[in-house]
Amino acid sequence: MLRPEVSSTSSSAPAASPALGKARIQGRRSNFGLQETPQSRPSAQASASTPPGTSGAAGDQSSSSSSSVHGHPPRTRPAQGSYFGNKRSNAENIFASNFTFGTSSSSARDSNYPQILKTPLSAGNPQRSGYKSWTPQMGYSATSSSAVSIHSPSVIVAVVEGRGLARGEIGMASIDLKSPQIILSQFADNTTYAKVITKLKILSPLEIIMSNTACVVGNSTKLFTLITENFKNVNFTTIQRKYFNETKGLEYIEQLCIAEFSTVLMEVQSKYYCLAAVAALLKYVEFIQNSVYAPKSLKICFQGSEQTAMIDSSSAQNLELLINNQDCRNNHTLFGVLNYTKTPGGSRRLRSNILEPLVDIETINMRLDCVQELLQDEELFFGLQSVISRFLDTEQLLSVLVQIPKQDTVNAAESKITNLIYLKHTLELVDPLKIALKNCNTPLLRAYCGSLEDKRFGIILEKIKTIINDDARYMKGCLNMRTQKCYAVRSNINEFLDIARRTYTEIVDDIAGMISQLAEKYSLPLRTSFSSARGFFIQMTTDCAALPNNQLPPEFIKISKVKNSYTFTSTDLIKMNERCQESLREIYHMTYMIVCKLLSEIYEHIHCLYKLSDTVSMLDMLLSFAHACTLSDYVRPEFTDTLAIKQGWHPILEKISVEKPIANNTFITEGSNFLIITGPNMSGKSTYLKQIALCQIMAQIGSYVPAEYSSFRIAEQIFTRISTDDDIETNSSTFMKEMKEIAYILHNANNKSLILIDELGRGTNTEEGIGICYAVCEYLLSLKAFTLFATHFLELCHIEVLYPNVENMHFEVQHVKNTSRNKEAILYTYKLSRGLTEEKNYGLKAAEVSSLPPSIVLDAKEITTQITGQILQNQRSTPEMERQRAVYHLATRLVQTARNSQLDPDSLRTYLSNLKKKYETDFLRAEQFSGKTEE
Repeated sequence: MLRPEVSSTSSSAPAASPALGKARIQGRRSNFGLQETPQSRPSAQASASTPPGTSGAAGDQSSSSSSSVHGHPPRTRPAQGSYFGNKRSNAENIFASNFTFGTSSSSARDSNYPQILKTPLSAGNPQRSGYKSWTPQMGYSATSSSAVSIHSPSVIVAVVEGRGLARGEIGMASIDLKSPQIILSQFADNTTYAKVITKLKILSPLEIIMSNTACVVGNSTKLFTLITENFKNVNFTTIQRKYFNETKGLEYIEQLCIAEFSTVLMEVQSKYYCLAAVAALLKYVEFIQNSVYAPKSLKICFQGSEQTAMIDSSSAQNLELLINNQDCRNNHTLFGVLNYTKTPGGSRRLRSNILEPLVDIETINMRLDCVQELLQDEELFFGLQSVISRFLDTEQLLSVLVQIPKQDTVNAAESKITNLIYLKHTLELVDPLKIALKNCNTPLLRAYCGSLEDKRFGIILEKIKTIINDDARYMKGCLNMRTQKCYAVRSNINEFLDIARRTYTEIVDDIAGMISQLAEKYSLPLRTSFSSARGFFIQMTTDCAALPNNQLPPEFIKISKVKNSYTFTSTDLIKMNERCQESLREIYHMTYMIVCKLLSEIYEHIHCLYKLSDTVSMLDMLLSFAHACTLSDYVRPEFTDTLAIKQGWHPILEKISVEKPIANNTFITEGSNFLIITGPNMSGKSTYLKQIALCQIMAQIGSYVPAEYSSFRIAEQIFTRISTDDDIETNSSTFMKEMKEIAYILHNANNKSLILIDELGRGTNTEEGIGICYAVCEYLLSLKAFTLFATHFLELCHIEVLYPNVENMHFEVQHVKNTSRNKEAILYTYKLSRGLTEEKNYGLKAAEVSSLPPSIVLDAKEITTQITGQILQNQRSTPEMERQRAVYHLATRLVQTARNSQLDPDSLRTYLSNLKKKYETDFLRAEQFSGKTEE
């Protein structure tokens, strides 16, 4: 892992690199099941004699590394000089002499790649000889020849991509050998992998690790190809896929992360790909360095992808973004509210956008412009929707097309033929899509229309049409698709294929004729049916009483009956099915040969499909946003430095409820950025908090929001502390889970965060709960984050006296006389109003209407009154505080007006005049308060 110009050429070992020497690393790779992808680097050679008894060094180190991770450190020796200046041991020179890499790119790829090697987990553990472990230390060598520049790369990055439907989901883990810090990230990327390349460029890695399945000869993934093309001077290493293990990754984090940053576990516990990446990374670094990190010694943090907001997994669950917490099968989620997509690609894009909303205002507004045009132009909306709904899963199609099967089986042949028909079907939709977009006006839609002008679409389609019949197309039904595959290739291209198809046609005709004869023979309503598992079989629907002797003729076998429907076959039909399958195998084989030749001709043009899949999925998502707007009165959001929602409602609740939910106003600015919300149980506090977060996410993904008017400040992070459940998986009580979640928020929140906290501290006693809440509020008040804090602790409301950026809000309730029981009942209005709740001791009122004994309720009221009185004595406002509050509110309103006002001069003059009157009123109230205090 040294720079390319450094090599080992003598038995007197030079100083080690940041990764303890390239020759040493290369030798250890051979026993780790690793292989290096050379990037024009010189070979590493070292001349050293090989003493007996050293063959098992790698295997012994494997067991050493494994045990030390679980709290048993390896045997080490004192460092000589420094980490970068240590000399290699005898064993390292042996490794360097036995294993040589990097001779030439072509020879390495042809002979050594891919390569199946013995891994340390399967290696033996003979007696050690001449092998010494290392303890990594910071510092530089005193000798000039081995000094390493402070700017030299020292970051190792592991990258893994999801497979199948999860393709495009990227997990990354990086470690700096000069600093004990691991950075994790996981994000959804499109087929250009722009986010991956950008992240790697920021990291400037010394080495990149990927799975060996990503770079199989002739079938390397697009991600691997792009990374190697963009980072030609970086070392590449591939290791076996089994080391990318998310369970092991989570164990590593639990064992190695320092306590202060242990809340990262909450964030990554469901991010399987970054966990898999960190597992491979740490195992690799331990192995090549012949050392392990001490328990609880690493700073491990998670970073979301750039230009997207971060939503941790706990918040995604609390807000029910993708999965309903009551029933995982229903679609009462934000995804369910917005998902009117017609393609799998569009659905995946919507899902990833909900989890990672945008933070770039320009991009969001471009999407909103598109949604607005789709809503205003019905012809454009329905025309696009009609075309988009006919697209198949383009990303998956492309993924299958670029794979070359290792064996030419019947299934592989059938799959390739099917996918070529799908490709033809997809390319034939490009022109209709262009026509649907031709009259659009917004820049983004015009850009997508322009991307469809790519000549490669036409080139591929023309090449396909020279071989494939014009009538060959995607059809529903396995028999229909079998017919399409059989007759996909044009006639007169292969004479033997034409003969085989005629034979197949004759067999199918014979089957139909035979079943007709059987129907006549037995006077039964028989018909021909087909399934991919059984082939052709006989089906009949009739009453059992209509059969002779209530039984089918003995000629029929394998009879199954569902109600009055019978399915069966006969010996002759089974034989004809076998002949049919044999004929099909011949057809598929010959068609496959023709298709493979065709695909080899169009591979050079096929990358245009990445652009097409990106276009289709984005258009599908934008259409879905527009569709959702047509079903409800959503409004286009604006983006300022203020969170202002007029008459907003909960989008999921609207879908569930028969009647439209109660709408409420929200107003949060930098000057009043902390709302304390009170109200009785079931008054609507939790629903309101979730409503704000969901509207924020909808706005940042480019959707309209459920309100009469809305303005948002871009949130870089969205945090929630809502759930009241315990967690048996992590052995956490309700209170401990509360503390973990709030610790995570406090460690990661910044001035651009949106924080929602619901009834913190209820998992412990009241005094401790109030104390914790008060301390948390004071910490969050030091930030400019927008915070909504719902609580039952009315004592917290008096924090408004000390901090002018606090606003008290409450949910109103009404008291209704119940004449039948001669008691008062509470009517919930679900309306949010300014100020403290007038409901005092509503918990006691709830207890009073229950079956709790009256004496207990009376005692509880007396104790509560005493405690509340003691707290209020120390939380009284002063006239000076009231005057400062009036000045503060005036100043913040003026700053907000200067930043965001779009009012005409007359309206602005009126607004400022009203602002002045409000200030004078507040100031006069402070003076009156002062007079009362003196009296």
